[in-house]
Amino acid sequence: MQINYRVRVYDISPQGCLVEFCEAPSLQELLWVKFEGLEALEALVCWTRGPLAGLKFVRPIHPAVFALLLRRLNGD
Repeated sequence: MQINYRVRVYDISPQGCLVEFCEAPSLQELLWVKFEGLEALEALVCWTRGPLAGLKFVRPIHPAVFALLLRRLNGD
């Protein structure tokens, strides 16, 4: 079963990000993070604190793709 949620993402890096969920996922849960214009990224939940969770991307984002993502997120 696939359930999609729109979440807030903070502190993104090529290796992972901080995400605010309505319900925190389980530690070591495997998730997919989708940014508009990019393929979905597989990520592992490394830690949780209330609704916040630290995610580590299974494969880091390529530097050129990450630069493009930052420009899009900043509205450029």
